[in-house]
Formats: sequence, C-alpha cells, structure tokens
Amino acid sequence: METSESLSTFRWGKEGRWRGICLPFPRLFTVTCLALSGLPNACGVFAIPDIKPNIVLMLADDLGIGDIGCYGNNTIRTPNIDQLAKEGVKLTQHIATASICTPSRTAFLTGRYPIRSGMASSNVFRTMYWNAGSGGLPVNETTFAKVLHQQGYTTGLVGKWHQGVNCDSAKDHCHHPLNHGFDYFYGIPFSLLNSCQENKGSEPYVAFLTKLWFYTQLVALAILTVTIGKLIGLFSITWKTPLFLALLGFLFFASWYSSYGFVRYWNCILMRNHDITEQPMKLERTTSLILREAVSFIRSNKHRPFLLFVSFLHVHTPLFTTERFIGKSQHGIYGDNVEEMDWLVGQILDAIDKEGLRNNTLAYFASDHGGQLEAQEGSIQLGGWNGIYKGGKGMGGWEGGIRVPGIFRWPGMLPANTVLDEPTSLMDIYPTITHLAGGILPQDRIIDGKNLFPLLQQKIKHSEHDFMFHYCGSYLHAVRWHQKDTGALWKAHYVTPIFHPKDAGACYGKGLCPCYGEGVTHHDPPLLFDLSRDPSEAVPLSAQTEPMFHAVIKQMEKAVEEHRRTLTPVPQQMSFFNIIWKPWLQPCCGTFPLCWCDKESTSSVPMG
Repeated sequence: METSESLSTFRWGKEGRWRGICLPFPRLFTVTCLALSGLPNACGVFAIPDIKPNIVLMLADDLGIGDIGCYGNNTIRTPNIDQLAKEGVKLTQHIATASICTPSRTAFLTGRYPIRSGMASSNVFRTMYWNAGSGGLPVNETTFAKVLHQQGYTTGLVGKWHQGVNCDSAKDHCHHPLNHGFDYFYGIPFSLLNSCQENKGSEPYVAFLTKLWFYTQLVALAILTVTIGKLIGLFSITWKTPLFLALLGFLFFASWYSSYGFVRYWNCILMRNHDITEQPMKLERTTSLILREAVSFIRSNKHRPFLLFVSFLHVHTPLFTTERFIGKSQHGIYGDNVEEMDWLVGQILDAIDKEGLRNNTLAYFASDHGGQLEAQEGSIQLGGWNGIYKGGKGMGGWEGGIRVPGIFRWPGMLPANTVLDEPTSLMDIYPTITHLAGGILPQDRIIDGKNLFPLLQQKIKHSEHDFMFHYCGSYLHAVRWHQKDTGALWKAHYVTPIFHPKDAGACYGKGLCPCYGEGVTHHDPPLLFDLSRDPSEAVPLSAQTEPMFHAVIKQMEKAVEEHRRTLTPVPQQMSFFNIIWKPWLQPCCGTFPLCWCDKESTSSVPMG
C-alpha cells in the first residue's frame, strides 16, 4: 500500500507536532486513528465517508425531554439512551416542528413544515383520527425513505405511522408507508390509543363521545315523551310520527356507534406491508413483535446499506408495559414504560453490534414532541415530564411541547460525549441522511431542514437555522431567532393557549390546549423571551427591560412575512371531510364489518 493512500489524514497540535494518522478501515474512509504522540486527542479526526452508512432512526412517542437520565432525570433509569449520548453527540436545542403527533412526523419524514403539505389543521382535528379517513401524507411528497431508496438503500419502517392509509378505496393504500419509499413496513398504520387496551377509555374521543351519548339520550327522551303522549291522548298524532322519530333516533345512534363504538377494531390494527396481521392488535405481545421485526430487519440487510426507522409505540397512553418492567421504576406506570423503551433501544443497538455494523451505522434517537401534561388517571400522571420548559404536547409554541431529546452516534465519524447547544430541528434529519446517502434534495420544493453533519462533526460553529416558525395546526403561534453574532436566542409568542385552570401550566379541563378561538390569547406586541437567559420562558421582556425589544420584534415580523410568501395553497388533509370515518375506506381483515384476524398467534416470540 502506498504511503500517500495510507496516511490519508493527519492533524497538527498547537505546537506543530504531528498528533496522529488515520488508516482507512475496509468500509470507512477515515475511522480509526493510531496515536503516535500519545496525546489524548490524537484521534479527534473525522472525515466524510466514502461509502453509504447504515442509518437507524429511533423515534419515541410523547416522550418528555426531562424523562431521560442524560437530560437531567435522576430517578427514571435510561442506561442505554444515556450510553448512546456518551458515545455520540447530544443536542440540547432539538426542536419538533409541531407539538402533536401527525404534523410533527410529517415534518420529520419530509424535511418541510407540515403546512406546506396540507398536514397542518385549521380545525379541531389536528391529527389523523381514523384508519378509515381519506386524509394523509400526500402522494406528491418525497420522504427521506424515497430518496434513500433511490440511492440503493433497503428501507424499513417498524412501529407507528399515523400518516393515513387510503384515499378512495379500502385497498388503494395511497398514504401507506410502502407508497412513500419504504420497502418494508411492520407496525400500526394509526397510533396507540387507550381504546387499544381492553377496558380502557376511548381517548382522544372521550369528550366527543360524551356529547354523542348526551344527544342520544335527548333523542330517546323525546321519542319516549311523544310515545307516552300518544298513549294517554295528550298528542293527537298518528303512530307514524313516533315510529318515524324512533327510526331517526336509531339511525343517529347507529351512525356514530358503528364508528366510535368499535374503535378498537377500526384503529388498533397491526400490519405487515399491505396485509393486516392482527385486528384488533393484542398489546400484551406487541412490544416483542416490534422488537423482533426491528432486529430481523437489521440481520436480513446487514450486507447492504439500509435505513431502519423504528417508530416506537412507547410512551403513548395507554402505556401498556410488559410484566417484567411493571413496578420497577419510581414513577409508576409511566416510568415503567420509559424504562421498557430504553431497554428496547439497548436491544436494537446490541443487534447492530452483534452484526458487526457498529462503526458503519449512524444511530439517532429523538421524540416526536414533548410529553402530555394533561394525561392523567385520577391522581396518577400518565404523561411525560418536560423538565424546566413550560408547556407540553399540543401547546403551539411553548418550549415544553417542542424541545425534545436528540442524540446522534457514529463511532469514528462523530465525536463522543459531546454536547451541542445550537438550534436544530427534526426536519434536519431529512437533508442530513440524504447527504450521507449521496442523494440530492428535491429541487421542485422548499426543504426547511438543514444538513447537520458539518455541525455534528464540529466543522462549523453555528446551526444554519436563523429563524424557526412554531405552528399550532395551521396557526402561527411563535417564532424563534438565533442571533448568532450576539448569542441571543429570541422567542416571540404571538398566540398562547389559555391554561385551565388559570396558571395551571396546562389545559387540564380540555385534554389538549386549543390552537385558536376563545381558548387562546393573542399578544400585541408579542411576548418576547431570550431563551439563552430564560429557557423556562418565565419572565417576558419589554421595551423597558430590553433595549433591543422593538428592533428584535421588527426583525422577527420581517422574517414571518418572508416565510409566509413561501407558502402556497395546498389541499387540506385535515379537513372535516378527510378526517371523518368512512366505512368504505376501513382496512379490514375479513369481510366488512366482520373485521377480525390473528395471524401472529403462532409467530410471537418472547422478549429476551
């Protein structure tokens, strides 16, 4: 081997001494350093890979940034996630584009604000509500899976999708993962719900169901009153009138109970590619099945570049936890569920190591948004903890709902035990892994994410993000501005939810805070914070307390105007028509409405 090829990279110390050389691994251009001088930093050399790395993305559901040990929690045990942070780069300002599931995941998959694809709602329906709705991730959107598939990657999704299923028929699967670049899908096309566990409530439908039952009782009372009036001669009407009213009442009851009364069968299903394997799913074995599929995908594709997106069902309610983890944490069933998820992370990372893929795999862990503070059962807290940050899931721009954990690991290519305190976004995953795969970003649309790799490798000092826009549905609630020359991190809130009870820090009387209407407060001038000094958003600044107040507000308003000029009208995927349950779109294992099957009973494996 020629010397010029072997000594591919070297680094000089402050005194001009040669600190180390890098010899290429068989599968990496610059990975292992041989320290010649004995200096502790001799191996701090990182380069661009000349081959395509495997990519494993792990995304938790509803996990609070304060629920993990490496982010300050000292009572919930998360040794595997903590170890991942020690071996890689931990982000302290990792921002979700939305504070609720569907739009946040849309942004993650596409690298774009969800309002650009019609996945941001202007009504009360802010996520996909049914497998049998017609809305979903538009077919003209290009996901990172599609880009990597075009680059020769085998792409797989294991876990939660929540981006819709069908458009016009029960089997067109226009919104399905396999129609968005994934070669393999195993998981739930919808989301985990309380309804998926027997004898649990039907959130997020509880309030609406209560109203429907109330109206049904009113209709029944009216029919009963008319019938009794006819019998005692109070009303001079024919029997056709109460019979007609009874028929209308029955149709009203049947119309809503056929959907809401069978939520577990309609929404809680497990699929492998286009086929339903469980309807309804059996939660007692779902965790082992998800783990089995993730590990199997790694083993099956170890000889070629692959993308695996593990979209955990943890730690969304109903927090179903296997017996080995129940009662093990100090924080009840929620803490148990977090610790089980951490174990799953460890099992997936172990599988990568056992197949000899550790040094050629970029591993990433994050949450889709912050924890839900309103998730409670009596006095028991079922939602996550968002640390020092105000607010939580569903709360527009408050930091607790959008600041999430973010960890990258790639041994030899990214520094270990490193903390990165720069604004980053879940949208950044798209351009980052596109770059690593040798792909090209779509040129026919705006990509809002930024390639993080130079920042992760510490080749640049600052994030490429200047402004970030924080939506609640389709309503702009807040804007942040990273003023790099001063180090300030400004955040302006134009709209904030009204907490219930007042000053409670959440909307406990409503389940989730609203985005518009009487449930929000509009601020003019906006509430202004400098997160570099006040990360908890505790004390708003004013013209009297901040000399730059008016200049900052003016600059942010200019950025908002420029951002809005980039938006174009698109079909609204969350419209009432697209959201409502449509029986002809219902995925069904069997003949509708007799939808039931269990194809996993002989294939389930015990958890290791």
